[in-house]
Amino acid sequence: MTIPMPTPALEAYLDATAERRLARYLDLLRIPSISGIAEHAPDCRRAAEQLAADMRAGGMEHVEASETGGHPIVYADWLHAAGAPTVLLYGHYDVQPVDPLDEWEAAPFEPIVRDGRVLARGASDDKSNVSIALSAAEAILATRGALPVNLRFVFEGEEESSSVHLEPWLTANAARLTADVALVADSGFFAGNMPAITVGLRGLAAAEIHVTGPFQDVHSGVFGGAIENPINALASIIAGLKGPDGRVRIPGFYDDVVALSDAERTAMAALPFDEEALRAELDVPALVGESGWTTMERRGARPTLDANGIWGGFSGEGSKTIIPGRAHAKITCRLVANQDPTRIFELLRDYVMEIAPPGVRVEVVAMGGGRPTLTPHDQPATRAFARALEATFGQAPVFVREGGSIPVAASFESILGLPVTVMGFMPPNGNFHAPNEWMDLGNFETGIRALAAFFDEFAAHPGG
Repeated sequence: MTIPMPTPALEAYLDATAERRLARYLDLLRIPSISGIAEHAPDCRRAAEQLAADMRAGGMEHVEASETGGHPIVYADWLHAAGAPTVLLYGHYDVQPVDPLDEWEAAPFEPIVRDGRVLARGASDDKSNVSIALSAAEAILATRGALPVNLRFVFEGEEESSSVHLEPWLTANAARLTADVALVADSGFFAGNMPAITVGLRGLAAAEIHVTGPFQDVHSGVFGGAIENPINALASIIAGLKGPDGRVRIPGFYDDVVALSDAERTAMAALPFDEEALRAELDVPALVGESGWTTMERRGARPTLDANGIWGGFSGEGSKTIIPGRAHAKITCRLVANQDPTRIFELLRDYVMEIAPPGVRVEVVAMGGGRPTLTPHDQPATRAFARALEATFGQAPVFVREGGSIPVAASFESILGLPVTVMGFMPPNGNFHAPNEWMDLGNFETGIRALAAFFDEFAAHPGG
């Protein structure tokens, strides 16, 4: 099958507008749109308004920064391709917090371009994919006057803070979100920067554990040995959640997990994955996890439980001899196909209460979550995107299960009834959610061409 390549006119346009396109991308990165921190709400709104303005300038219609009760959802469309399929393309403009700030090579919201990379918070996740999508649509409209497909954009502002307002918005706007496929632009490439398509995403169940002891911090000499220490109690709880074999000890935790078939395990084993390279890149003594499973399987196809943060007591310079009044921890579980985040939270809560030592009060609070997704390799949009990647990057993509979570993928399936293709161009080692996040400009520019090729290919073969 001959895959449409970017036309000379499209290439000429992209070459001529490269500096302007990069400047627009950097302007978006300068906005500290951290959705999980209340003081950045004005910044999230500013990012939404900038995207809306860019879409209007690029030829999109019905553009709005739609109110949600939280951060706006930016919607736009172009619906003039009679008889052609409709693509709903999703991305998010919000970003993670930047801590620890002292580990950044440069200020996280003052992007720098160096050695073919852009360094900034959000440079990859997910402002790169958002900017690529806008640039591809704009370039096609500028050079042809029309898109080969009907296109709807939905750019969210709360993906990094549990998407609490997204599902109500999708439900309320379902009538205007009709499409043939949802293209979720929030993933990246495989190890070695190999083109990849994500066919599995883990879900998420998040919680906080709060342990309360005495009414305030008290003297460890006067009261030590008479009362339970909340930090000790919390440490005992966290240690009790997993066994030395890496398995989660919560009763019922694995009950709904869809088992990997022998064929799926064989396919995952065939991926060009270098465990030693990953170990060295992360600078850890060894890769560890649940016994009986490979690193690739543990990262994408097995559920996990991790402590994300713990605080309480005194952590300043020097010594302070106290028994703290309170201790706290943040916990997340990554979930795989058929696990329900609400049920997993309930199992976690009940087990924490069961193993909590006496002498303290314990509360477990739900902090949101999302369902896992597992999509077939052979749906038409996925195959069309695979052909477009091969045509533009010169290499057939691999199909992977991603360890991260994108709750909207399951929402598109359950609320809108849409098949989902998860795509993106982020480098596999781009430091997402970590200091010194970066984006490969080669991926960025070729990604624009790949997405343009996908629109043509899906228009030509909407049935596969």
